[in-house]
Amino acid sequence: MPQSRTPGFLALIAVCLGANSALAQDEPNDAANVWQIVYTQWEAEEEGDRNWPDELLADNFSGWNKAAPAPRDKASTIYWDRFSERQGKTVAHELYPLSIIVEDDVAIAHYLYTSAFQDKDGEIEVTNGRFTDVLIRTDNGWRFLSWHGGADGED
Repeated sequence: MPQSRTPGFLALIAVCLGANSALAQDEPNDAANVWQIVYTQWEAEEEGDRNWPDELLADNFSGWNKAAPAPRDKASTIYWDRFSERQGKTVAHELYPLSIIVEDDVAIAHYLYTSAFQDKDGEIEVTNGRFTDVLIRTDNGWRFLSWHGGADGED
C-alpha cells in the first residue's frame, strides 16, 4: 500500500494550480484547502474512518455516484458507505487533480482517480474514474455539497 504523500503532493498541486488562470481571482490558499478536503475524504475512506461523512459532508449534501440510480443525500451516502465497508475495503488510491475553481464560497474540483478495493474474499479490483466535487465554505471549513462521478465504464 502506498504511503501518504500529502505534504509533497500539496506542494505539487500548488505549483500545478498556480498555472490555472481561474485561480488568479481567488484567495491564494483556497484551491489548496479545497484539494486538502478532497484528499482527506479519500484518505479517511482508505483508513476506515467511519466519521468522515459527518465531518466532511454538508447537511444538505446531494451527490450522485455513477453506480447509483439517483442522487443520494447525506443519510443515504452514510448508509451505502457502511454497506460498502461490510463488502470489503479500499486498500490504495491515487488522485490526479485536473482543475479547481473557487468563486466566493463555492469550489468545484475536477479530478481523476485510481483505486484498489479488496473484497471479503481477498480479491482486489482496481478501477479508474473521475469525479467532480462541489464544496462550500462553512464556518468549519470546506464541506462537500455535491459530487458526481465514478469508475470509467459505469453509466
